[in-house]
Amino acid sequence: MMAIERFITVKKMKKKFIKNIFIVAVLLVVIGACFPTVFKNLKFGLDLQGGFEVLYQLESIDGSKLDSSSVTSTYKTVLKRIDILGVTEPVIIVEGDDRIRVQLAGVTNSDEARKVLSQAATLTFRDVNDNLLMSSSVLRSGGAKVGADDKGGYAVSLSVADKDTFYEVTKKISESNDNRIVIWLDYEEGVDSFKNTNDGALCGTDSSNCLSSAYVSQGFASDVIIQGSFTKDEVEELVELINSGSLSVKLNEISSKTVSPSFGEGTLEKTFVAGIVGITAIIILLIAIYGFSGFIASVCIVIYTFLTLLTFWLFGGVLTLPGIAALVIGIGMAVDAPVITFSRIKEELKNGSKLQVAYVNGNKNSFMSIFDSNLTTLIVGIVLFLFGESSIKGFATMLIISLIVTMLVMVVITRWLLGMFVKTRYFDSKLKLFINYKKTKKEPWYTKLDYIKVRGKVYILTILLIIVGTISLFTNGLNLGIDFKGGTSISLSSDDKIVMNDIKEDLTKQGYTVYEMEEPKENTVILKVTETLKNEEIVNLKNHFEKEYKASSDIGVVSNVVSKELVKNAFISVIIALIAICIYVSIRFEFRYAISGIIALVHDALMVVLFFSVFKLEVTSIFIASILSIIGYSINDTIVTFDKIRELIKEEHKNKIKSKEDYKDVVNKGLKIVLGRSIVTTFTTLCPIVSLMVLGTNEIMNFNISLLVGMIFGVYSSVFVACQIWYDLSKNNTGDVIKRKWYDEDEDEELKIKGINS
Repeated sequence: MMAIERFITVKKMKKKFIKNIFIVAVLLVVIGACFPTVFKNLKFGLDLQGGFEVLYQLESIDGSKLDSSSVTSTYKTVLKRIDILGVTEPVIIVEGDDRIRVQLAGVTNSDEARKVLSQAATLTFRDVNDNLLMSSSVLRSGGAKVGADDKGGYAVSLSVADKDTFYEVTKKISESNDNRIVIWLDYEEGVDSFKNTNDGALCGTDSSNCLSSAYVSQGFASDVIIQGSFTKDEVEELVELINSGSLSVKLNEISSKTVSPSFGEGTLEKTFVAGIVGITAIIILLIAIYGFSGFIASVCIVIYTFLTLLTFWLFGGVLTLPGIAALVIGIGMAVDAPVITFSRIKEELKNGSKLQVAYVNGNKNSFMSIFDSNLTTLIVGIVLFLFGESSIKGFATMLIISLIVTMLVMVVITRWLLGMFVKTRYFDSKLKLFINYKKTKKEPWYTKLDYIKVRGKVYILTILLIIVGTISLFTNGLNLGIDFKGGTSISLSSDDKIVMNDIKEDLTKQGYTVYEMEEPKENTVILKVTETLKNEEIVNLKNHFEKEYKASSDIGVVSNVVSKELVKNAFISVIIALIAICIYVSIRFEFRYAISGIIALVHDALMVVLFFSVFKLEVTSIFIASILSIIGYSINDTIVTFDKIRELIKEEHKNKIKSKEDYKDVVNKGLKIVLGRSIVTTFTTLCPIVSLMVLGTNEIMNFNISLLVGMIFGVYSSVFVACQIWYDLSKNNTGDVIKRKWYDEDEDEELKIKGINS
């Protein structure tokens, strides 16, 4: 009888197991079917498909101060002009109070783009035969406003400055056969014509530079009303366009870059392959280390990747090379959530708990560690987004989305899927298969170390490394890229052989100072000069290279204004990130934890900077993103360790430390428990980074190197710096009562387990 009941129970368990496997398979099939559609519809940045980017600083020609409406009006004018270039998905970003960044993916003729974008906005009044009647000089600057016609409908009100001229022109038009006055923005002789507007029907639409045509019944010198069947949105847009045309605004180019389409195609392909290889390596590692639980985590990585890209697409994000790097790195960091949970489950199993109890306690005890570690990294992402520009902002956007999706997928969905299989009780006697757990008396090598005892030697080693790096920093400095130094980057490519020294000599004769040269591939040369080239110089230089060397050229410019702003923003970003993390950790833990963590973070960032100085690696704008990412990753690792230390204080010392030995005990025991998880997380995060270094594009090599070095030092500081400093700050505070948090209260685990089995 018992054998029959056992047979029926096993059969039911297998049936439930197979049912759950089917659910997982359906999830993967649905995602697999939807993934190509989402990826195909993503917007790709210049570095992935080629194009032209330019940053303008707005300047009022008449000396008046630019206000927000002036900037908005200019933005609208630039957007309208881009239509001429045939760009389907331009990116126009207003930065600060007086800058506009324009990104035109797919544009190959940067000279034409410059010409179209930077010309002064011109508003003109013409008759139906396209004869010029008046220019915007007759209007008050920015004087167009939303008004109303005599029937209460939406109309445009124009404030007239030169009323005498306006009266004479309108009187003459009112007496003509076709008494209509036509308003044009950026009228181009020989291209634009009222005859092509379908008798004015196209005026005010995106397909024509004609803004409006109106009948004039008599001459007048008062303010003008342009009326028609306008909606509120149409009138507001017309007001902005007219104001931009009547404003005396000059667009000063302060930086630019051109990316060839061939470079973009190769970059996307290489990065995609590197991402696939990196993710595959993570999946293999997870399954090898955690068995079936690792398989479920791998399924969730696929879901995570899909939802991250889907969210990015829904928000209208533009995917750039740093953005893909953030996604791939985010995948590695997202693995940290299930790794923490699996480690906690293994701890419970080691303490003798049954699988279902271990599952519940493991999830409960890991949640706040996961929450805290991701929230501190989120703080870094927000700082990057607020103070970063261009590619850094794209990196930050992807990082923020990745962290939010991590909490949804790698915590909620992973637990839901894993819980389904725990409920089946199929794995109750198969713990090795479920999570690769096997009782053993043999402890890992790192559990035998005394982490407090060696702290003196670690301090000495750390100080020596800092001294060596600092000497290099003061003697060699940093190899600052054009983003920080300012100047001009010139890339030449030709079917014929190009000799770098010939180009350098040629540029020197023309009065340019070449400070760096490289030959990334055959018949391609990149040179950097200290001078900031003007538009005319860029055009002349391009023509010169075409004529003398039969070489096509991409010329990127970064002014001193931009480089100084970048340095300032980089400094502010790091300081604000550190302060924000310090405040959060102080609230979440205690001030001693915060100070210890911040010292470790400064140590990690400093080590990367010194490493770049010693090996003379180039520092570019994306380097700042890597430093802040390292800070986010490092505090992530440190907080998990601190959380375990505090948990031991609660459980083993009843929230009260009585002696230095107690402090030593919790640090050593905490590190011995957490270090295994840190090693796994570091390896899974390094998988995509190493993959990007080996298989990816050279353009983000230094970015990947900085992450690699930073993460190695991040683990080092979490184990040998942060906890040791916390010990030294705390060892004389015996008798302290550690405050309990609201989520530390014991819960009725039996009820939770009943909930699982229900």
